[in-house]
Amino acid sequence: MRDSKIVDFLTELADRVPAPGGGATAALHAAQGAALLGMVARYTTGEKYAGQAETVVGVIGETDTLRVRALRLAEADAAAFTAVTNAYRLPKGEERSAAIARALAGAAEPPARVVETATRVIELCEVLLPICNRNVVTDVAAAAEAARAALTTARINVEVNLSGIKDERVREELNARVHGVDAAVARADWVTAEVREEINP
Repeated sequence: MRDSKIVDFLTELADRVPAPGGGATAALHAAQGAALLGMVARYTTGEKYAGQAETVVGVIGETDTLRVRALRLAEADAAAFTAVTNAYRLPKGEERSAAIARALAGAAEPPARVVETATRVIELCEVLLPICNRNVVTDVAAAAEAARAALTTARINVEVNLSGIKDERVREELNARVHGVDAAVARADWVTAEVREEINP
């Protein structure tokens, strides 16, 4: 996926194939959010921002890591969903049911990790917003909105797998991992509202 042209990825996404789908899209939203925030941080360097240099360097390093992680999660999601499809093709019986339950648990893992990644992107938006180069402040909001889309899309891709997972402990753990999505979305909304207020005095 990381070597695909955007046009090729979108063609594949639009095709009648099991993957890539919503989960991979969620991960790419998170990757774009991290990339946008990394760009803002790189514009917030030099003598004028010397007092914030340590924070900005930290944001650059972390957003680069998050961007790479999110891209890997997009690939992992596509692979995990393919495993679900393969499990449903097995002959009916206990072995098939167990294989489906295992595959669904595996398919829920990448979007659950996307939730964690996107939440961190929003936290970094909050860190960078007050100190960033004001010429690119709208890109902080764009990063928050991309992370917001990642959160809500990833959550629905976790939830759709829950009913087929037989292990109650696994279901509870996955529910706990997406429990904070609404709060993170509210924080993303706050970032965007702050930027809009600044650019629309």
